Amino acid sequence: MLSLTKPTAADHPGTETVTITPSVLYFGTPVVLVVTRNADGSANITPMSSAWALGTRIVLGLAGAGHGVANLLREGVCTLNFASADLWYKVEKIAHTTGRDPVPAHKAAMGFVHAADKFALGGFSPSPSELVSPPRIRECPLQFEAKLVGLHGERPDGANEQGMRIVELDVVRVHAHREIVVPGTNHIDTARWNPLFYVFRHYFGFAEKLGKTFRAEI
Repeated sequence: MLSLTKPTAADHPGTETVTITPSVLYFGTPVVLVVTRNADGSANITPMSSAWALGTRIVLGLAGAGHGVANLLREGVCTLNFASADLWYKVEKIAHTTGRDPVPAHKAAMGFVHAADKFALGGFSPSPSELVSPPRIRECPLQFEAKLVGLHGERPDGANEQGMRIVELDVVRVHAHREIVVPGTNHIDTARWNPLFYVFRHYFGFAEKLGKTFRAEI
């Protein structure tokens, strides 16, 4: 007989909820190292992890006053380099740095320092791109060359220097380490590709594969 008794938390252990106010809503996506070109022609790396893809378009969420955004606005191109889990310590080496000199007051208050050469500081190696001017990061197993097609969001000003910008990019070329590509195809071997995730300001990797959707091609 169907029970009409209202279920309680005791009926489903672990499902009781509480109302919280997190200091950050950064639930995380794979870490992307955005490489842009500085005004003097040198390269800057911006680590970030607010990104999503639809077709050939990649949408990024970035701090509007960041040096990488300024470079992207000026140059209109960048590379997107997806770090593997084993590169987390290299990413962390440059996490507290900015290409802006002098360092903006709000970033200095958070502990940021200026770094002119983030490739050297992080132990990364540049690889020339084919269709855009900024280099790729050789150590990252997945690398996109991209062009700016849209910029949305609040323009930072003196009252809101940390305003967020939504950056829309079109991917014009994709590079991948041979070891993560299924031989004879254009498919990423998901059993071998182990992306680095940034979840609530902690690094995660080595996720267990659970299965695949009905739309999976391999």
